[in-house]
Amino acid sequence: MTTTRRKFLTTSALGGAATLAAPAVRAQSTIRWRLQTYAGASLGAQVAKPAIDMFNAIAGDEMQIDLFYADQLVPTEELFQAMQRGTIDAVQSDDDSMASPTEVTVFGGYFPFASRYSLDVPALFNDWGLNEIWAEEYEKVGVKHISAGSWDPCHFITSSPITSLDDLQGKRVFTFPTAGRFLSQFGVVPVSVPWEDVEIALQTREIDGVAWCGITEAYEVGWADICSHFLTNNISGAWIGHFFANMDRWNELPEHLRSLMATCFEQSHYYRQHWYWAGEARLRTEGTKLELTSIPDAEWASVEGAARDFWEEIAAESDTKRRVVDVFRAYNAAMDKAGRPYRYG
Repeated sequence: MTTTRRKFLTTSALGGAATLAAPAVRAQSTIRWRLQTYAGASLGAQVAKPAIDMFNAIAGDEMQIDLFYADQLVPTEELFQAMQRGTIDAVQSDDDSMASPTEVTVFGGYFPFASRYSLDVPALFNDWGLNEIWAEEYEKVGVKHISAGSWDPCHFITSSPITSLDDLQGKRVFTFPTAGRFLSQFGVVPVSVPWEDVEIALQTREIDGVAWCGITEAYEVGWADICSHFLTNNISGAWIGHFFANMDRWNELPEHLRSLMATCFEQSHYYRQHWYWAGEARLRTEGTKLELTSIPDAEWASVEGAARDFWEEIAAESDTKRRVVDVFRAYNAAMDKAGRPYRYG
């Protein structure tokens, strides 16, 4: 039908003489993007796939996003570079895992005690100015920061019980670099292994545990089958993760597709927030694989106090880091002053 219509437009005569000019016709093809998440297939089915499926269903023939899990296209630590040069179009990750070169990378993943609850993350980004800081930093390196959201809290999940700070001494733990830098003052030995090798490292006792996630993820990825104990004292209230895109690819999209993508990704943040929140409570109370232990509040208070000193150490490194730390300080002061339900104790 299209061929016949074009032929008619180019050969029809008006008044037996004038030929009707052929209009410019552009073949419409489906826009295809490739997005890789930091998460493996089991976790990615929860933290990434629902949003991508939603976008694809709504966008239809106009655009489709192909989802790839951890290391399927490029190693996780090369995600940023691959996105920056356009090898892949978009990424779901924290700043640190994808080796972002920006000033805000140190805050990626878990920044010690910056948040207490998962709602703190969207509040900090959408209402306390962190979105603007992240947008500025990523624009400098040709990347679009689409949005930020919260994942699970960060706890110690280990092969032996932790009931005091003394028990942290010499513990070889897989964790984020910033968390490792902070925890080393309490005798923790941060160990870096590829994420996909963590299970083997736990089995062979190359590492004694992880400080990478909450109890939901420990069950989801199988670490709860290898470890035996879960420390209820958390290092951070919520992991900070993001969606990013190559800036040129983002700018090429029509406005309605940008809006649709941002909306689906925002729905993804919301989905993860309640999925993790529900899972953390359910598996603490109904799970049978990990024994819960706690460090007394009075003893743990020294860790919380050390975190504030650590913030100042980070803030002294650059003006941008100072801006972020100032937001953390102001926000947490406001939450403390507001009291229940924003802060307890």
